[in-house]
Amino acid sequence: MTPAASGPGRRTWRRPPVLIPDRRWRIAIYGGALIYLVAALATVDVDWMRVMEGMDRASRFIQGFLVPDFTTRAGDIWKGFEESLTMTVCATIVGILLSVPVGIGAARNIAPMPVYAVCRAIIAVSRAFQEIVIAILFVAMFGFGPFAGFLTLSFATIGFLAKLLAEDIEDIDEAQAEAIRATGASWWQLVNYGIQPQVMPRLIGLSLYRFDINFRESAVIGIVGAGGIGATLNTSMQRYDYDTAGAILILIILFVMLAEYGSSYIRKRVQ
Repeated sequence: MTPAASGPGRRTWRRPPVLIPDRRWRIAIYGGALIYLVAALATVDVDWMRVMEGMDRASRFIQGFLVPDFTTRAGDIWKGFEESLTMTVCATIVGILLSVPVGIGAARNIAPMPVYAVCRAIIAVSRAFQEIVIAILFVAMFGFGPFAGFLTLSFATIGFLAKLLAEDIEDIDEAQAEAIRATGASWWQLVNYGIQPQVMPRLIGLSLYRFDINFRESAVIGIVGAGGIGATLNTSMQRYDYDTAGAILILIILFVMLAEYGSSYIRKRVQ
C-alpha cells in the first residue's frame, strides 16, 4: 500500500527499482538499449516488392486453410500422423527412461562429483542444440525417415527432463531425506523413499508436457527429412497444395489441444 503524504516531512512511498538502483545509470542503460534497438531495426533490409508478392501467396494459403482438403491426399496425411505419433510416444518413453538416471546423477545433493560432472555435461550438450539442428545431424548419419526423428526427440527429451528433475531433487525437503538416512538406509533406499515421493508428481507432469512438445517438434523436424507429419506438410507446401497443408495444420492444432486437455486432467489427478 502507498501511504499518502499528510504533513511536512512525509514522503510518498515508492517501490525501489528491482535491477538498477541509481536513476542516472538506469536512464543511461535503458536509453542505450533503446538506441541500439532502433539502430538494429534500421539495418534490417526489407524487400518491400517481395513482401507485396508474398501477400498474394499468403492470401492463397489462408484460403486453403479456410477450405481444407482432407480427402485428396488422405493416405499421405494419415501416414504422416502415424509416423509422428509413433515417434512422439517412443521418443518420450525412451527419453524419460534415460532422463531419470541422468537427472539423479545431475543432482548435487545426492550424486558424487564425478557422476555429477558427467551428467551435467550430458544435459548441457543436449540443451546446446535446437531440435532441428540435431535432426539434420541424425538425418545425415542415418538417412531420411522417422528413425532420425525418433533419435532427435529422444535426445532432446533427455536435456529437458533431466535438467528439471535434477533441480527438483536439489530443492526437496531435506528433513525427509535426513530421516531416511538416520535409519541407516542405503543410497537406493534414500532415493526410493526419501526423494521419489517428493518428485514423482512433478516428473509425471513434466513428462506429459514433454509429450506435447515432442509432437509439435515432430512437425518441425520433418522439414529436414526426419519423417512424420512435418515431411507431409513440407511436401504440400512445395507443391503449393495449400488446401492439403491447411488440413494438416488443422489436424495438428486439434491433436495438440486434445493432448493439452488430457495432460492437464492427468496432472490434476496426480498432483
